[in-house]
Amino acid sequence: MEGRTDMGNAHPTRRTLLGAATAVALGAATGTAPAPAQAAAATEVPPLWHEFTRTPFTHPQIPYVGRAGHRGGAPRFPRPRVVADVRDFGATPDGTTDSAPAINRALAAAGRAGGGTVTLPPGTFRIDDVIRVGHSNVVLRGAGSTRTKLYATHSLTDLIGPYGSRYGGDKSAWSWAGGLLWLAPEARWNSLVAAIRAKTWPFEGWTGNRRDEWRPLTTLAPARQGDWTVTAPPPSPLPPTLRPGALVLLRLADDADHNLLEHMCGGGAGPEAYTWDDKTKLTSYVPYEWPVRITAIRGRTITLERPLPLDLRPEWTPQLTTHTPELTGSGVEGLTLEAVETPQQPHLLDKGHNGVVLQCAYDCWVDDVTVRHVDNGFGLVAASACTLRHTRVAGRGTHHPYFCREGSHDNLIEDFTIEARTTPAPSNTQLHGINVEGLSSHNVWSRGDMRTGTFDSHRGLPFANVRTDITVHNDGRHGGDASAGPLFGARFTHWNVRVTNGRAGMVRLDGLAPYSATVGLNEVTDFGQIDVPDFPGDLHSRLELYGTTDAARPRNLYDAQRALPR
Repeated sequence: MEGRTDMGNAHPTRRTLLGAATAVALGAATGTAPAPAQAAAATEVPPLWHEFTRTPFTHPQIPYVGRAGHRGGAPRFPRPRVVADVRDFGATPDGTTDSAPAINRALAAAGRAGGGTVTLPPGTFRIDDVIRVGHSNVVLRGAGSTRTKLYATHSLTDLIGPYGSRYGGDKSAWSWAGGLLWLAPEARWNSLVAAIRAKTWPFEGWTGNRRDEWRPLTTLAPARQGDWTVTAPPPSPLPPTLRPGALVLLRLADDADHNLLEHMCGGGAGPEAYTWDDKTKLTSYVPYEWPVRITAIRGRTITLERPLPLDLRPEWTPQLTTHTPELTGSGVEGLTLEAVETPQQPHLLDKGHNGVVLQCAYDCWVDDVTVRHVDNGFGLVAASACTLRHTRVAGRGTHHPYFCREGSHDNLIEDFTIEARTTPAPSNTQLHGINVEGLSSHNVWSRGDMRTGTFDSHRGLPFANVRTDITVHNDGRHGGDASAGPLFGARFTHWNVRVTNGRAGMVRLDGLAPYSATVGLNEVTDFGQIDVPDFPGDLHSRLELYGTTDAARPRNLYDAQRALPR
């Protein structure tokens, strides 16, 4: 990975791609894998991999995710210079003094200085408030997840107030939003908190509480999924804000016949026969908003740092727009966030003893962080191009160990662990797992150890997501109400997954997800929560190397895609 060449603008030849793919497959065959759930079969390169290498950006079942994560999946995170030690601002690692004001003062000072690292020495810091990383290029760094602890004494309900659902009912939105360590642009965080306290339940994404904080930059000519360039048609000149390095939103509206939603499902008879108009929660997620950096502009041709996730068609009014200012280049490293241990609340009534959340964040990261005794663990909310690495969820049991929602795209969660709960689950509670929902796309979960939970979708038509090289004790349940639409769009891929308890639900995809792939899965059966496909007819999904354990090569689909040249 470290020796790979950054992608240029030229597309690869078929010979180049196949040569690289062969090298990846052979190299992976000799790699070290986690302990398998059963004896491994002879390794094999499935036909799907050969097909993918011929059309990596447009394959009908496997998405291209080789640029997911912070700086396109860079193996190392930035190491900005230390500009503050929290003890100099009054924080005390004695476990009893409230250090939240001092930590937040140190983080704010780093932001005013233009960025830098704020250090937390070994010890336990009590925090009676939310810790906020609200400025770009600010890193909060502990001495390691086994040495530095933040001990959180209050819930988000205590600190901010009750948070109702914008879709009505008596649910608590703290069941799927917010964190006691919250990375979000300061202005965006302030507006969210103001709306919650005013009980005007907000949208949470890139265009403000009412999705009206944006303006057009340019319309776009038609283009195809997988293209790396878009064209701004004449005659209007390109605005000066469109420049290399700028972060913009690609915005796609839907048409009256919901052809955009059908396209997200791969198209065809099944999605065309689906009833979309009454899926009001799903349709509220449209327009689709995809943040992306511009890498080059030549004339009216704009090169993007990632390939297009969808076609651009005139009926969807494709355009590049502004958005609320992003948080970028910020991270949290080397600490444990432990909430005061309270019983898990009934389903959807969480108080908000939540862990770490990245919101309206791009190119940010979390590394070597554990959360314990939380209602919800790690969250990606309208977050894109972020990496969570060496993260762990532990303690009394969690509603959502990981959640990825509100149009979160191109994120990487790797080397993650969900520990078995330490106390029995109270009645009326629910466990999900690694969640993705709300039109979120091109996210990757890689090298995971899930001792509880499931591969969760909360409906809302997520599409083109990958789970690879994961061991799971599949005992969780998925969520999502009927108005949120299908569980899966097209191009979900599960590649080399080891199910320790033999349960198929949400892991084996060939009978559930359209235009998707399940490759290298041990034998499983349906029991517990059993789902039926949302679309009738042929799903055009693939099942290869079924009944094997760690047999598919390359072993890790994400790593292999990163090794492919563009």
